[in-house]
Amino acid sequence: MIKVSRKTNETNISVELNLYGTGQSNIDTGVPFLDHMLDQVARHGLMDLTIKCDGDTQIDDHHSVEDIGITLGQAFAKAVGDKKSFTRYGHSYVPLDEALSRVVLDLSGRPNLDLNVSFTRAMIGTFDVDLISEFFQGFVNHALITLHIDNLKGVNSHHQAETIFKAFGRALRMAITRDDRQEGVPSTKGSL
Repeated sequence: MIKVSRKTNETNISVELNLYGTGQSNIDTGVPFLDHMLDQVARHGLMDLTIKCDGDTQIDDHHSVEDIGITLGQAFAKAVGDKKSFTRYGHSYVPLDEALSRVVLDLSGRPNLDLNVSFTRAMIGTFDVDLISEFFQGFVNHALITLHIDNLKGVNSHHQAETIFKAFGRALRMAITRDDRQEGVPSTKGSL
């Protein structure tokens, strides 16, 4: 179990992450829709995840969502360590009714986010969909991964978002799968 904390003037966050868990989660971010999405990552990624955030949500949810992405990315980077014997790449397509998303990622050591989603609404309940990009940018910058997210179709913004987070969890699960035939780091450079 990896534990990471981050405290700023805007947020106070603690994350506990077990990459090889059973999909259990205990998430209280102060942003209910994000709690729901992170639960999907844990369940579909088969990771045990505990997140607690006290943030300045009286201003808005931006600081909390971005800082949770940062802190979870730091925990993920710590958990994967040197990446020896990992599959390295992960991908997943996930449908939910009319929505379909594809997530492809690489534990490359090079942070890059390519997010292609045209949400049909700006808000999902009280959640601003622009914050999804902020979450994933914070995550990739600190997890040091390359992440491509494409929502291929969808009419319901909640379904669009949910397919993204489910596919993200499944792609992470694939990338961290141990490959018994892979000796060392899965790179011709010898490091990631």
